[in-house]
This record gives sequence, structure tokens and C-alpha cells, in this order.
Amino acid sequence: MTPTLDIVVPVYNEETDLAPSVRRLHAYLRAAMPYPARITIADNASTDGTLAVAKDLAASLDGVRVLHLDAKGRGRALRTAWTASDAAVVAYMDVDLSTDLNALLPLIAPLVSGHSDLAIGTRLGRGSRVVRGRKREFISRSYNLLLRTSLHARFSDAQCGFKAMRADVARRVLPLVQDSEWFFDTELLVIAERAGLRIHEVPVDWTDDPDSRVDIVDTARKDLLGIWRLGRALVGGRLPVDELRYSLGREPLLPGVPHGMLGQIVRFCIIGVASTLAYAVLYLMLHSTLGAQAANLVALLITAVLNTAANRAFTFGVRGSANVARHQLQGLVIFGIGLALTSGSLAALHEWVPDAAKHVELAVLIIANLVATLVRFIGLRWVFRTSDLENIR
Repeated sequence: MTPTLDIVVPVYNEETDLAPSVRRLHAYLRAAMPYPARITIADNASTDGTLAVAKDLAASLDGVRVLHLDAKGRGRALRTAWTASDAAVVAYMDVDLSTDLNALLPLIAPLVSGHSDLAIGTRLGRGSRVVRGRKREFISRSYNLLLRTSLHARFSDAQCGFKAMRADVARRVLPLVQDSEWFFDTELLVIAERAGLRIHEVPVDWTDDPDSRVDIVDTARKDLLGIWRLGRALVGGRLPVDELRYSLGREPLLPGVPHGMLGQIVRFCIIGVASTLAYAVLYLMLHSTLGAQAANLVALLITAVLNTAANRAFTFGVRGSANVARHQLQGLVIFGIGLALTSGSLAALHEWVPDAAKHVELAVLIIANLVATLVRFIGLRWVFRTSDLENIR
């Protein structure tokens, strides 16, 4: 019978812990899992007796199979096992079973129902209960904070060894994941998130394994390199996340509203409010020495340059110095349109009310700026269009 769930347990030199962990997992699946399930032991080129133990388990337990790889790497094992699986949902967990197995059904249920595409256990979410040292806790929280600031990730825990994915989605996403070791999880989640996939999070009970084989220093180094590589790929447009999103049917919920536009509007408005306040302060400061038209020109020019830089970085997620001069030049063209709108409004006011107070002038200019803001948003979406960049959030 084809299983609904295929749980991959990647192992390297785990001849002592493998048998009791797999037997415990097997017993739990038989007693508590309502869906047909299989355990796949993925041996990552072990040099001890792990492979022999795995084969004994497969021979003695129904629903256990062995996959042997000649090269190390958790990501490599998961990619190989998940891609070849005939199950509807693929998952993985660490051999030490640090995560309480009672979280398994809540993990996979949204995937079986089709509500979500990917599910992760989180040790950092509300409701999670974790037993581990302060050092590992600090490292884990720092790493996930780094992901949020550098890659704008919204998931809470990248490296918890307790994840599941719909197999049909996995086969579409995995070809884009380059890492074959510990950064595999992070890269998979970031790409999935950028492609608009729904990621379900399950708070877990998790107990640290004091005999963990993970080299923290080496893993941290490789994770930092992975973040740098993935960030560059997103900025440079080398990851076709838009095509992936389209192929998976993750178009916007509102017809005619491009993906990411609602978030862009919110960030654009926040920056716009700050720019308007800065403009008003500069205009009032310069009015007495430069006059209305010159004060409007200087205040608008300064805030336009700052506004373009802020929207480039935060609204449209563009990082680095590539094309920055071109973006600012195009932003100044849009500034020219705004200047025409505001200067024209000011000229019309002086034509109708020659002795208008500067506060009345400011009110008219702010209204004109609101119109110019709409033009600016449309213009900046063209400047930072997705044909140039793939990292629009």
C-alpha cells in the first residue's frame, strides 16, 4: 500500500542510537498515526555499523526501508529521499527524536488536508517547551534573528529537525535548493516563503541531545556563507521564484493586485508619512530665506532623494549598490512630476490668493503631494520592477 506519510531519518555513524529510536518511532506510528506511514532510514555514508543496523531494522519491521548514500550531507539525503518518495507527504526528524512525537500529527495534518504546503516544528514559538543550555538557546535565537534581518524571513525556527512537506510541492522546490548540508533547511524555507507557499508552524516540546554530533562552529560558518550566497542569488535574480509561484498557483488573492503589492503599499505609506513630515519641516525652515517656490524645490529635492533610497531598501527590498545611480536618476524623473504638481498648485494658489499665509501654502502643497505620492508609487514600482529583481517581498 502506498503510504500517505514518508518519514526520513538521516543518519551518520549512529549504530548505537539508531535501533531504539526507529523502534520507538515505528511503535508510535502504529499506535497513534491514522494515515499509512513509512520510515526511510537515509544512511549518509556511515563508516561504522549504521548501515547494517538499518538493514536489520528494515528486515524485522514492516514499513521501514533503507536508502544508502555514498556522500555525507543531511540536505543531500533529504533531497534524494523526498524526490524519490511515492508518499503524499514527506517529512524528516533527527535520529535522537529530541522532538516529542505528539507534535507529528499536528505537523502533517494541514499538509494532508491541502491547507498548507510545508510544516515546521518550532522551538521558539509561543507554546513551545524546550530543555537545552543557554549557549544553544542564544545561538538558535541569534541565527533566526539574523535570518529575519538579512533575508526578511518570517518563519520562527529554521533549524529544528522536525519538518514536513507536500511531496508534489517538494519536487518543484527542491531543484532550486543548492545546499546539501545543514543550511538546506533554511534555503528551502526562504525559497518556499518567497514563492508564496503557506508554512504551518507547530510549537513543540524539545529536549536537547547532549551527544549531538553537530559541529557548532563549522555549521555557523557554513550558515553565514549560505545566507550570503542565497541573498546574492535573490538580489541578482538568479532564483526564479516568480516562475515557481506561478507554476504552483500562488497568484494574489485579489485579482489585478500583483504579488507583494499590499505589503509594498503599507511600507510605502510609512515612508511617505515620514517624508511628508520632513518636507514640511524643511519647507517652513527655508521659506523665510528662499521664498515659497525655492523652498518647495529644495525641500522636495532633498526628501525625494531620501525617499527613493528608503523605498529602494525597505518597500521594494533592493540591497547593494548595483544600479543605485540609475534608480536615483529615475527617481528624480518622478520627482520632476511631483515638482510640477506641487509648483503648479502653488502658482495657482498665488494667482487666486496673492497674500496667502505660508501655512495655507503648506496645506495646499501637502494636498498636491498626496496626488504626487500616488504617481510616485506607480513610478517606483516601474523603477524597481520584478524583471530586474527577484527579491521583492
